[in-house]
Amino acid sequence: MVSLAGLEKGRVVAERTVHLTRESLVRYAGASGDFNPIHYRDDVAERVGLPGVLAHGMLTMGIGASVLGEWIGDTARLASYVVRFTKPVVVDAEAGADVAITATVGLVKDDGSVRIDLTVAHGDEKVLGKAQAVVVAA
Repeated sequence: MVSLAGLEKGRVVAERTVHLTRESLVRYAGASGDFNPIHYRDDVAERVGLPGVLAHGMLTMGIGASVLGEWIGDTARLASYVVRFTKPVVVDAEAGADVAITATVGLVKDDGSVRIDLTVAHGDEKVLGKAQAVVVAA
């Protein structure tokens, strides 16, 4: 389990890139119960004016949380996690989509907890805005 002692603002604590495929979206739909066809059918996504099939927002958010969980080793230490959805992740039928996550210390609090700021991007576009988590000491 990671110690928060000695962390300083600006330090990158975790990075990962996750590759999503259309199969990933179908599996997530099954697990979440969100079978909105914009997440797996090009014709429906096009008909409603979307640029293509989109990854579920909660899947994108969950990927960020999973990176934090791997870093801290115990998700019970995640006191809060909030995001703002800013851009969709379009998942190409052939190429899929890469979602890159960087977790950086944004604030070290007097009580020993830290705020972690997440950058979650697809290509050059941030897909989550103000993605922040508070991690408490063990």
